[in-house]
Amino acid sequence: MADPTAVPTAGRPPFWRRLGIGARITSIFVLGALALSFSMGGLSYFTTRHFLVAERVSAAQHQAFANATLLRSTLSTINKQSANPSNLLASLDAGSNSHSALIYNGKPYSSSLSLSASSIPIGLRDAVLGGSAATQTYREGAQSLPQIAVGVPIPSVHAAYFEVFSLSDLDHTLRVLGLALIAAGIVTTLLGAALGRFASDRSLRPLAGVSRAAVAIAGGQLDTRLKSDPADSDLVGLTTSFNAMVDELQVRIEREARFNSDVSHELRSPLTTLSASLEVLEADHDALPPRGQSALQLLGEDLRRFQRMVGDLLEMSRADAGSVDVSLQEVNVCELVQRAVDAGMRSLGEEAARPRVVLGEGVRSLRVDVDKRRFERVMANLLENAANYGGGATVVSVTALAAGHGGVGVVDDAAGNGDGTAAGADHAGPGLGEVEIGVEDDGPGIDPLERSKVFERFFRGPVSGRRGTGTGSGLGLALVAEHVSLMHGRVRVEDAPSGGARIVIAIPVATTDDASDGTDESNASDTSGAPDAPDAPDAPDAPVGSDAPDGSEW
Repeated sequence: MADPTAVPTAGRPPFWRRLGIGARITSIFVLGALALSFSMGGLSYFTTRHFLVAERVSAAQHQAFANATLLRSTLSTINKQSANPSNLLASLDAGSNSHSALIYNGKPYSSSLSLSASSIPIGLRDAVLGGSAATQTYREGAQSLPQIAVGVPIPSVHAAYFEVFSLSDLDHTLRVLGLALIAAGIVTTLLGAALGRFASDRSLRPLAGVSRAAVAIAGGQLDTRLKSDPADSDLVGLTTSFNAMVDELQVRIEREARFNSDVSHELRSPLTTLSASLEVLEADHDALPPRGQSALQLLGEDLRRFQRMVGDLLEMSRADAGSVDVSLQEVNVCELVQRAVDAGMRSLGEEAARPRVVLGEGVRSLRVDVDKRRFERVMANLLENAANYGGGATVVSVTALAAGHGGVGVVDDAAGNGDGTAAGADHAGPGLGEVEIGVEDDGPGIDPLERSKVFERFFRGPVSGRRGTGTGSGLGLALVAEHVSLMHGRVRVEDAPSGGARIVIAIPVATTDDASDGTDESNASDTSGAPDAPDAPDAPDAPVGSDAPDGSEW
């Protein structure tokens, strides 16, 4: 029975395929350098060893045969009773790195106590006693010392001569040579790894340029192109095809942007006519029967929604075409948020509940560079989104973040994050940190898998199949992301402490007010594009420049 906990491996690419191109190129160089160095090292070692050992064996054989000839002459000329083979052997060994043994008339003799006839390999001894000269290399003793034994039969005097030569010096030389070749192989492998890394970097450098160009194009810089190098014929095809693709992409995007803009412009004229006609009908609203009044009300709501959507499409088409006009002004963030909330609440109507505006510590003196008209539109869209999907905004918070604080920027979920961040520019203030403005609602919240999608155009979540008032067009948060990005800010979605959704805007701090209360009289009366309304806020508990301590609620 199969183990239910076993992890299936079918379809999983092999380890080699899971490595990056650079790692694969480097690995090929490493393996090539390793194989080459150790094959050449092995060939050098065994060739050297063969010639050195063969030379030593030849020298030993010459010396052994010369000594055997001398020994035969000496033994044949002296009396057997007066002969002393041990002294003869000692004289032969004088000045050489060898020891001799002799079997004379059936008796063994040796020139050293460390050597005896019995210590000579049996196979060699039997071959020599049988009348054949022989040579054998072997290791002897607990230290396994290498030796060469040469046996020469001397039948004329009924003797067999053996001479044993030590190969300790040659063994040491070969050991040192082997270690040197291994070290050279390791160094060669490391050099191969370095060369492979260098080669992979050089080979992938054009791909890095393609990657940077693709990122720039994805960020809206459609005029980005790859530089063609005629000297590199291998990359001409890649550069030409990439630039041709981007040219075609740019033409299509500009064509679609012009089409959207033209359609939106063409729709404004009939919408204006319809709006004027609707106003005429609404003037006689009371004279209509109940069914006519209901139909007129539905027509008015859908027409205003359609007008809003056409306006949003025009704004987005201008952003896509790069023809937006951004007018950044330095304003006090508390006054900015207060006036934007006031304007947003007026657009929602009197029946909408006003959210609490909560100031964090140290925010009253902070100033930001924003386009006030766009910021008010951002807040109006956020408040309207909370009213449509979250039962209305409950809290608008303003929090200061110190410089270097890791904020979450706008990330496309397709790029692999999926943590609820949305798109926006990644700019930072001049070492003064950021201000975060959060709009919380009391609704069911936003699914983490949909938190990046809410900033896509025409995304309306679970209510995408419904039409009518209270559900929006799906362009509000997309416009929020566009406007915030133009003001060098970021926007993201997170969970509110109450359980609903919290949409956070992060804007870099420009400067701080010198005045301790953080009030700028020049900006206190400047609504900069807000709808006409009485100067006083709807229901503030304290004026913007009051002496209420930080962390208080308006």
